[in-house]
Amino acid sequence: MFTIRKISNENEFKPDLNKQKFVDFLYLHLGEFGDSKTAIGNSIDYVFSSAEGKGGFLLAAYEDSQLIGALVMIRTGMVEYIPENLLVYVAVDSKQRGKGYGRKIVEKAIGLSDGNVSLHVEYENPAKRLYERIGFTNKYAEMRFKKEQQ
Repeated sequence: MFTIRKISNENEFKPDLNKQKFVDFLYLHLGEFGDSKTAIGNSIDYVFSSAEGKGGFLLAAYEDSQLIGALVMIRTGMVEYIPENLLVYVAVDSKQRGKGYGRKIVEKAIGLSDGNVSLHVEYENPAKRLYERIGFTNKYAEMRFKKEQQ
């Protein structure tokens, strides 16, 4: 049986799943399109923050009792000019892909979010097609300027 559990604070983790296991799952299954474990952990800290303008939620997706998917959604604290929510990470166990789980997880996150949702996806990421089928559009090209480390 497929289930999705929402986690809004660290106390909502169950004995089978803690922050580190959630980070490890995302790190493993995001693969080449992911970030460092530190970055993933920082996004979860942002979700659990009580500071004004921060927050969000995690989704943990299970097939029976096996974790097969994870998602991080943060609130941006903005309205209109930037969407209210940013889908930071979503991953499905590499052995479970192609079964529609990713779509179910993303659609559940959209349904739980107050306001609009944005995400960043690399052009060559196969998940880009999924996001387009769900209804995400490419309104802007994101550009970044990286300052040199001092």
